[in-house]
Amino acid sequence: QVQLVESGGGSVQTGGSLRLSCAASGYTYSNYYMAWFRHAPGKEREGVAGIVSYGATIYADSVKGRFTISQDNAKNTLYLQMNSLKAEDTAMYYCAIGWGLGPTLHHSRFTYWGQGTQVTVSS
Repeated sequence: QVQLVESGGGSVQTGGSLRLSCAASGYTYSNYYMAWFRHAPGKEREGVAGIVSYGATIYADSVKGRFTISQDNAKNTLYLQMNSLKAEDTAMYYCAIGWGLGPTLHHSRFTYWGQGTQVTVSS
């Protein structure tokens, strides 16, 4: 049973930083890709950053240079370091996992999703 549990969300002021974590378990440790998505009220779900098992990454244009995705394979944990946060980064953030060719930010290619962690950025 694959489980993804996000943590690290919260409230922060514009320009601040947060680090999200996604603890993963029960998955096949090869040929996988993982990603962070976000969903804000009234907006479509957006792929933010993705990574594959061997480390290649991909980012949405809206977060390039501000967000960094990484993984600790020993801890089976995915991270999203978010710097220079803006009000428009406010959303529920989800991690997700799939298997095959990656990295990708196409949500339809992901099999399992976490429950999400809320990020609120205010001025």
